[in-house]
Amino acid sequence: MLDTTTKAQLAAYLQRISQPVEIVASLDDSPASQEMRSLLKDIAEASPLMKVSETTGGPHRKPSFSLNRPGENHGPRFAGLPMGHEFTSLVLALLQVGGYPPKVEQAVLEQIRALDGDFAFEVYVSLTCHNCPDVVQALNLMAIQNPRIRTTMIEGGLFQDEIKERQIMGVPTVFLNGTMFGNGRMSLEEILAKIDTSGTEREAKKIAAKDPFDVLIVGGGPAGAAAAVYAARKGIRTGIAAERFGGQVLDTLGIENFISVKETEGPKFAHALEEHVRTYDVDIMNLQRAKALKPTGSLIEVQLESGATLKAKSVIVSTGARWRNINVPGEQEFRNKGVAYCPHCDGPLFKGKRVAVIGGGNSGVEAAIDLAGIVAHVTLVEFDTRLRADAVLQKKLHSLPNVTVLTNAQTTRITGDQKVDGLVYKDRASGEEKRVDLEGVFVQIGLVPNTEWLKGTVELSKFGEIIVGPRGETSLPGVFAAGDCTTVPFKQIIIAAGDGAKAALGAFDHLIRS
Repeated sequence: MLDTTTKAQLAAYLQRISQPVEIVASLDDSPASQEMRSLLKDIAEASPLMKVSETTGGPHRKPSFSLNRPGENHGPRFAGLPMGHEFTSLVLALLQVGGYPPKVEQAVLEQIRALDGDFAFEVYVSLTCHNCPDVVQALNLMAIQNPRIRTTMIEGGLFQDEIKERQIMGVPTVFLNGTMFGNGRMSLEEILAKIDTSGTEREAKKIAAKDPFDVLIVGGGPAGAAAAVYAARKGIRTGIAAERFGGQVLDTLGIENFISVKETEGPKFAHALEEHVRTYDVDIMNLQRAKALKPTGSLIEVQLESGATLKAKSVIVSTGARWRNINVPGEQEFRNKGVAYCPHCDGPLFKGKRVAVIGGGNSGVEAAIDLAGIVAHVTLVEFDTRLRADAVLQKKLHSLPNVTVLTNAQTTRITGDQKVDGLVYKDRASGEEKRVDLEGVFVQIGLVPNTEWLKGTVELSKFGEIIVGPRGETSLPGVFAAGDCTTVPFKQIIIAAGDGAKAALGAFDHLIRS
């Protein structure tokens, strides 16, 4: 199952475990079970502490297997082959069950162990989804730490009947005790915040008690991370309040244009950002959404959705942007029921089906090209009279036999009953409404800045972007801004990082002069 190089790497990793791991597989005579037998054989051969046994009975999905310490039965379960992006989830689970400590703060581990209740999680994934492993790994860790928590990773491509029955149209999708719990990427802290509300209240009280910062950065993407590093290096008291550290980079698959990094993936890049920031004395407050900004004398207050308020002598806003909605009937109703925003994550769920991509820029055309290799047919819908993507992408798109391009077409509604069954658009030349029968719609029409909470406080452009000067300064003294939430052109990771550094230097200059 595993090639020679992967076997050697696995054996090297498993040298770190200190206690036996019992792998119990639930198998049948299917080809998928045969593949799982081969995988488990390779794992057993990689370490003398691995013991594999099989059962053909029981209520578990087949093929599947669980990882447990001797005498325990609450360890994580994998239904389907955890290959692709999920192979890392498997290796981490093997290490943690085998006694290797997770890289998680002790306070978080204690919070998991103290959870009161029985939690049975099921997380549906696709093996090409780059967001899914974060959720799988978080839930695996929780199951290993707390005997009242159980979790199963389910490979959607193998268990198609469940995908249809539960009407899952996007991954990762998580069920808790048989009820929908969440869609999309979730960190360990986000999951805990949803099931342990008292923990959120405790964290808000801790945050409210903090002393004023010299520089408070709101937002933890590339701009916020760069600002934090540059501010901390000046020796001033620095804090970051971020809704989710990494920002939109977490939803980016491939990064190939950050100079000096030939290629990487968004989640890896976001992790590297956080690791770099943590090498300095920066107070990181994650899962904190800003609600309002208010100047009060010599300090600036940032009010958070949790109810806490932070104070600082200067503030750098780097809240980034989010995917723009098309705002037509059916978009919100069928979100994760056929309406999607990440072709890399959700594309495999539409294998052999008909989909539309809305948007003719680089993102839309790239999405259409990627999907064309998976689905039966792609219809690309562009409002303008021509596509705006790079010429090389357009050439590739037009070479594909299963792609139809509609320009000068305005999407007016997405239709369906329990899930998407079509898209209606208006031919802008004739005014005629037309319908396309399909099962999925991928929206790729750009970004909208996360600045609603700043209206009436700092000057915004007509597009909602924060208007900044050459040092990142805003219309409010002491408040700076950087990255995709500002008027700076060309929304790119490397530009956002540079903006963050510039804003931090601008804030420092403001502090020493005021």
